[in-house]
Amino acid sequence: MIPTIEPVTPPDPAVASHARERIDALAKPTGSLGRLEELAVWLSSCQGSCPADPDLRPRAVVLAGDHGVADQGVSAYPREVTPAMVRAFVAGTAAATVLAEQHDIPLQIYDLAVDDELSGLPEEVGRHKVRRSSRPLNVEDALTSDEAATAYAAGVAIAEEQLAAGAGLLIVGDLGIGNTTPAAALIAASLGVSAAEVTGRGTGIADEALHHKTMIIDQALQRIGDRAADPWQRLVALGSADLVAAVAIMITAARAGVPILLDGLIAVAEAVTAEDLAPGLLAWCAAGHRSTEPGQRLALEKHDMRPLVDAEMRLGEGSGALVAVPLLRSAALLMSRMSLLADL
Repeated sequence: MIPTIEPVTPPDPAVASHARERIDALAKPTGSLGRLEELAVWLSSCQGSCPADPDLRPRAVVLAGDHGVADQGVSAYPREVTPAMVRAFVAGTAAATVLAEQHDIPLQIYDLAVDDELSGLPEEVGRHKVRRSSRPLNVEDALTSDEAATAYAAGVAIAEEQLAAGAGLLIVGDLGIGNTTPAAALIAASLGVSAAEVTGRGTGIADEALHHKTMIIDQALQRIGDRAADPWQRLVALGSADLVAAVAIMITAARAGVPILLDGLIAVAEAVTAEDLAPGLLAWCAAGHRSTEPGQRLALEKHDMRPLVDAEMRLGEGSGALVAVPLLRSAALLMSRMSLLADL
C-alpha cells in the first residue's frame, strides 16, 4: 500500500523577513557575518520566532542497512563491515557517536535492513527492522511496495519518537556498505542525469571499480525506465528500507515544523526524493557539509543549497552534519545576543 504523502508547508516567510531586518540592524557592517546571517534567518523562519533560539535541541538518528548490490564489487569493503559498525555505534566508538557526544547531541542507531541478526544488542536497535538487506537494484526492484510501505511507517514512528523527545533539529545519518550506489541512482533519477554524472568512489574504489559501479547504476536506471519519474516507484526500485525510512523521517519532521541538517550523499539523496514526494520539504533543510561525491554536489546545486562545511569528508553516519551544528548555534547566538546598532 502506497502511503498518502501531502506537500509540506514551508517555514514562515514573515518571520524570515523580520529576521533579515534584525540581522541588518545588528551592531556590525551589513553582511559582515556572511553565511551565519543566512543561517540565523533560516533558523528563525523554521522556529517561527525572531530572534532564533540558540537552544537548538538537536537529535540524531542513524539508519543501518545492507544492499544487495554490495555483492557486485561497488565498494572497497565487504558488507560484513556493516554489522561490525552497528556494534561500534552501540559501544559509542563510531565517528558519529564521538562527535555527537562532543556536541551533547543524543544519537540513536536503528537496524532497518542489516544482513545480520545482530544478536546481543539492545532491543531498541532492531525494533524497526524491515528485512535483511535489499535486492540487487540493477537486476530487480530493491524492495516490494509492501516492504517500502513498512519502511516508511517505521520512519514515521522513529520521527515521532524523536519529536516526542523534544527534537528541535534533526540529523539523519546512514550506515551500510554499498549505500552510495542506490543513493547515486536515486539522485540520477530525480535530476534526470546520467549515471556517469553522479557516480563517485564511495569508500575509495579504484578506477576499474568506479567504471563497474557506474555501469551497475546505468543498468538500474535503464531497468526501471519511465518508473523513475514516480518518486515512490523510484524508492521501491532503487532504494532500500533504510533510505525509505529516512525519507519518511524527514517528511514527518518538516511537517511538524522541525528543521533538518543534511549530511552527505545519502542524506541528500533522501532529501531530494522526499522533496519529490512532498514538495516544500527542502525549505526545512540546510546542507551540513560538502561531500566528495559528485552526486551530492549536483543535487545541492540543482536545489540552490550551499554546504556549511567543506572538510573533504565522505564518511557518512551523519558525521558532516554533526560537525556543522556549532555553526548553527553560533548563528542563533549572534542574532539573539548581539547589540543593535541603534542601541549603542
